[in-house]
Amino acid sequence: MSEIESIHIDGDWRSAQAGGTREILDPADATTLAVVAEGGAPDTDAAVAAARRAFDEGDWPRTPVAERAALLRRVADLLQRDREEIGLTESRDAGKTWEEGRIDVDDVTAAFRYFADLVTGESGGRVVDAGDPDVHSVVVHEPVGVCAMITPWNYPLLQASWKIAPALAAGNTFVIKPSEITPMTTIHLVKLLAEAGLPAGVANLVTGPGDPVGARLSEHPDVDLVSFTGGLVSGTKVAQAAAPSVKKVALELGGKNPNVVFADACATDEGFDTAVDQALNAAFIHSGQVCSAGARLIIEESVRERFVSELAGRAQRIRLGRGTEKGVECGPLVSAQQLAKTEAYVASALDEGAVLRSGGERPEPSDVRPADGYFYSPTVLDNCHRRMKVIREETFGPILTVETFRTEDEAVALANDTEYGLAGGVFSADTARARRVAARLRHGTVWINDFHPYLPQAEWGGFGKSGVGRELGPHGLAEYRETKHVYENLRPEPVRWFSG
Repeated sequence: MSEIESIHIDGDWRSAQAGGTREILDPADATTLAVVAEGGAPDTDAAVAAARRAFDEGDWPRTPVAERAALLRRVADLLQRDREEIGLTESRDAGKTWEEGRIDVDDVTAAFRYFADLVTGESGGRVVDAGDPDVHSVVVHEPVGVCAMITPWNYPLLQASWKIAPALAAGNTFVIKPSEITPMTTIHLVKLLAEAGLPAGVANLVTGPGDPVGARLSEHPDVDLVSFTGGLVSGTKVAQAAAPSVKKVALELGGKNPNVVFADACATDEGFDTAVDQALNAAFIHSGQVCSAGARLIIEESVRERFVSELAGRAQRIRLGRGTEKGVECGPLVSAQQLAKTEAYVASALDEGAVLRSGGERPEPSDVRPADGYFYSPTVLDNCHRRMKVIREETFGPILTVETFRTEDEAVALANDTEYGLAGGVFSADTARARRVAARLRHGTVWINDFHPYLPQAEWGGFGKSGVGRELGPHGLAEYRETKHVYENLRPEPVRWFSG
């Protein structure tokens, strides 16, 4: 299989300077999907230099807002044109179902259109009343400069768009490093940016590992902002590398997300069915490889046994297989490493006293096709407690743990007992209770009687070790801007502070 020139610098596609390559594997059967360039520090430096020139000397930062917005809308149209192809690529690269891939393309399209509309609707700045008619004072926003973007493997295209769309809307240039194991749709997106007419040097792409590519981007003195989405350990390394140059840092570092279900949500057959269905969706969509996965079911004790029994039974019936096959509901884990990590978490939980209610193993070859992919059965672990490793750490696999509570205060305490604070859900038929609990949860997004939907116009990010900064919404645009106050004296005269 021939190499794809996957490094894009100053408008040109090229191979790595050192000649390195990497095989991209299809997680459904571990076969080679593509061969891409394996970039290094020299490629990264060249990409940053191109972005720096484009920002300091090029036209993009000074392009009128209406023209920048028009380009973003052209990109959105191109994404829809290529929807089937991109959705298929995302399915084969990341292991999700083809339908999930299509939905991702639609969400990415919405993000580009949202930020185009947001900047178009802005005024020329915020006028500040100085209390003096001879003073004109205004607060304006300017692009931050060269942005480094480091994205994860679970939602490659979506996470890239959450950074690229606002960065371009604000007038920045950038270098993006996708996950080395799922770069294919990011490559496609950069091609669409060029097709839409983005000037050379504004968008630059380096494929390669976190060390050295991500590390070099984080520490590079010519980078003004680094935006990272990924794991906690890597995120802290990014922050440490960025600190000496005091660049802006935005980190989205995942979560350990509670799904609190009160008994009153299950009082009717319809309510019970909805709560169980939503709990499955919260935990097992994309095989649990979601930063906001509702991996901690916190269920009121009086309905626990009925709820968990039904939940485990339905989990056993989830259809696994290649994401492009009709009827498949969950694809494989993204890599052999992620599969081994999932197995280790389940083994640890069982050693610590958890009770296996479903899953807990690789499926039998006769139960899934293809049989040699990185598949793991959706797993429900009952009898869990807060000291367990599987409760404390982000597992990023098809693992749902079950904890119980008796009182509202106990439910809130359990839900907030985590170092993370990205997202959480509350299911209750009592609107006042649901809103009361939602207000007490220390999480950046809280769903009531739902789980997982997000809106491009609403901020996304977390509390605690889930990171710093926000993506999407007006604050997602603000991350890619600097704020400047311009104070103009309309009638200057001597101050006469000094007598000399």
